[in-house]
Amino acid sequence: MIDVHCHLTAREFAGRVDSVVREASEAGVKAIITSGLGYSDCLKALEISSRYEVVYPALGVPPYDLSGYERVMELIEKERGRIVAIGEVGLDFWRGGREDRDLQRKVFEGFIDLAKSLDLPMVVHSRSAGKYALEILFSKRVERVVMHAFDGKAAYAAKAAERGFMFSIPPSIARSPQKRKLVRRLPVDSLLLESDAPVLSPTPGELNHPKNVRVSAEWISRLKHIPLEKVIGRTTENALRIFNLRLKV
Repeated sequence: MIDVHCHLTAREFAGRVDSVVREASEAGVKAIITSGLGYSDCLKALEISSRYEVVYPALGVPPYDLSGYERVMELIEKERGRIVAIGEVGLDFWRGGREDRDLQRKVFEGFIDLAKSLDLPMVVHSRSAGKYALEILFSKRVERVVMHAFDGKAAYAAKAAERGFMFSIPPSIARSPQKRKLVRRLPVDSLLLESDAPVLSPTPGELNHPKNVRVSAEWISRLKHIPLEKVIGRTTENALRIFNLRLKV
């Protein structure tokens, strides 16, 4: 299994990264992509990834806090050979007013242009903005896209899947009818596993861990009527392909 999106830099994991990574490996997770959010957090993601063979960095900014995004763009340029993706970046219309949304769109388009120029995949955050994020990605003709924890309509997701977009499924599928509907609608070739740890646990209020991507795989298996091992194999192949990963172990 590959956890294509989490945050090992989160304060909840401070001083515990060793055990979190070890437990994930023991559970069968072969690679973890940790996403930096903002400049200082991106530096932490790079540092953590340098300590663990199974951890790979992605660099981005949260759309609800774009302060210093230019420095993150510069860091991405500098570390282009080390990172496996740009992200998470995108839109978050769950909070913020009209003026803020205009800035989010502008910055998102800037990251799209950067990803295309560097030939890197994007991990896209689109909370309460799935339709709008997809419209921008379609108009910019982006090809290598992972829609992380997509909360939009399954019909929109299906159109994106036809273009080769991937959708990563978090363990919160255990309590999310929307995520289950998404999995039923999309082909397994369009699915990936993510934890989004420390959030999106299968149980409300509990700390989430990368090892819980197995919960995502089990739900996909159940909903698609596909053997668990086949789900694990296909989602792993999908992740290796879109992120151009070469596993170190």
